[in-house]
Amino acid sequence: MASSPASAASEEEAVKAAKVLMVGAGGIGCELLKTLALSGFRDIHIIDLDTIEVSNLNRQFLFRQSHVGQSKAHVARDAVLKFRPNINITSYHANVKDAQFNVEFFKQFNVVLNGLDNLDARRHVNRLCLAAEVPLVESGTTGFLGQVTVHVKGKTECYECQPKPVPKSYPVCTITSTPSKFVHCIVWAKELLFAKMFGDKNQDNDLNVRSNESGTSKSDVFERNADEDLDQYARRIYDHVFGYNIEVALENEETWKNRRRPNPIYIRDTLPEEAIRQNGSSRDINNEQEEPSAMVSLGLRNPQEIWSLADNSRVFLEALKLFFEKREKEIGNLVFDKDDQLAVEFVTSAANIRASSFGIPLHSLFEAKGVAGNIVHAVATTNAIIAGLIVIEAIKVLHGDYKKYRMTYCLEHPSRKMLLMPIEPFEPNKSCYVCSETPLLLEVNTKTTKLREVIEKIIKSKLGMNLPLVMIGSTLVFEDGEGLEEDEAANYALNLEKVLAELPAPVVNDTKLTVEDFQQELSCSINIKHRDEFDEEKEPDGMVLSGWSAPVEKQVTSNGGNQSVASSSGADYADGIVEDISTKPGMKRKLDEVLELKENCDASSSAQVVEDDDDDDLVMLDENPKLAKKKRLQ
Repeated sequence: MASSPASAASEEEAVKAAKVLMVGAGGIGCELLKTLALSGFRDIHIIDLDTIEVSNLNRQFLFRQSHVGQSKAHVARDAVLKFRPNINITSYHANVKDAQFNVEFFKQFNVVLNGLDNLDARRHVNRLCLAAEVPLVESGTTGFLGQVTVHVKGKTECYECQPKPVPKSYPVCTITSTPSKFVHCIVWAKELLFAKMFGDKNQDNDLNVRSNESGTSKSDVFERNADEDLDQYARRIYDHVFGYNIEVALENEETWKNRRRPNPIYIRDTLPEEAIRQNGSSRDINNEQEEPSAMVSLGLRNPQEIWSLADNSRVFLEALKLFFEKREKEIGNLVFDKDDQLAVEFVTSAANIRASSFGIPLHSLFEAKGVAGNIVHAVATTNAIIAGLIVIEAIKVLHGDYKKYRMTYCLEHPSRKMLLMPIEPFEPNKSCYVCSETPLLLEVNTKTTKLREVIEKIIKSKLGMNLPLVMIGSTLVFEDGEGLEEDEAANYALNLEKVLAELPAPVVNDTKLTVEDFQQELSCSINIKHRDEFDEEKEPDGMVLSGWSAPVEKQVTSNGGNQSVASSSGADYADGIVEDISTKPGMKRKLDEVLELKENCDASSSAQVVEDDDDDDLVMLDENPKLAKKKRLQ
């Protein structure tokens, strides 16, 4: 039904008078700022930490080649002011988690619009909006999929009321000894081999560093001998990680009773001696003036081509040598970056050689980069659609009619001739520890677990607190942040290394912890339950937190077998597998007939967590329209 002239006029006035905060000026953010400006908004503030990269230019249309390296927020502001010079846009090249963006800062806005790229920042903004009592419109896209959700304190669920996808983690033994998927090989190449070769030498690493070869005088085979040239060193590393280490693994017969046995791969079997000597022969011609690249050196041009085992071996040797020849000063401080061409080449080749050993299909550099960086390529049209939907919901929020709010899903394939699926928001979850202050339960061995582990693995990682304060009864055992006296900071540092049962106020079974983050104005209680033992594979943290919307264990089929994956909302991205969300108990379904999707729409509407190729469109598709469930707002 069309709105009346009076209603339209009041909406227009609300838009003109509104003060809006945008968080994120990337793929969604560029479209959103443009749409806000063209829709009549006159006072817009933007926060974004990132700078513009070349890869942004194919869909972030406010940016040009000349802007590369500059602040996204500042350039977006300047670009929009060129065609809307009479509006006010304030830009901040900063992290939204900085202290300046506190609750008081958020209180000045009528609505906050998110276009963020990571779960941690989303949770932080959600908590600030709750504390400031400012409505939040959340969004996300991945490829052709997208969603927009509205969160208003006391009227709809908050962003953290329902489970969110978490990054998939794999047991160390699977990565180091028994990979069965290409993603396992990527994790091994990126987190173990690359880190060992080029990262912090003092960091713990599960790679076997010992060899029985007489050719090395070092106890750590990865250390280069004084009389060893680069070619000899590269070949020795190759033989150690792909040959000798596989032979060591094969000695454990029990491991391979019900598994396919891997094949050790040695450089002599993959490349003849003459090919090794000629490796990288085009380097001096093609690679002097450019960023070092093994592909350029070897004349390999197509990143979407799947290299042979021989080509992967050549790329591995060449990439390793280029790091030492061209980037030796960086070695010891490098961390894998998906935008580092040489790093991607090294990881791709290493993962493919290992995959070949274990009978896993090889992948192209383009595909491997996607797995290593959790990439699904962005679609500009999806970003534009989602930006328009954000503005529609923002106008509804400003008009104050919460009964018209909608969570809207953008689908890849039509269902009932519809690509956009609107659903009424859920009401607040009474068991949400963020907006309902429900106590959490932590099962932990209080006699062996240190306070540091609880803070890092639970309070910061799972609960998303940035500057936590931990109290046991009336005793303050830890506080994080600036402004602490030296003796206080030293005392808290000592407490970090104590096991829970030995803290000044001992933590034992049935102890209650109070955890607060003053920056987020969030407080929650954690009840402790002592437990002696944990399953290393299923409970790798050595502790289990309940009541915080934990991921749901679900069985999916992969590579011909059943694999147990922890996923709260549905995607094991690295294998391209998506699964449906289980119906939540106690929640009614909304518009069952209207929202019943076709079977062939399953994959396109399932929930996912993926980052696009430049970290500006992390997707949180929390709910599947096919399984949309809600309680009507009262």
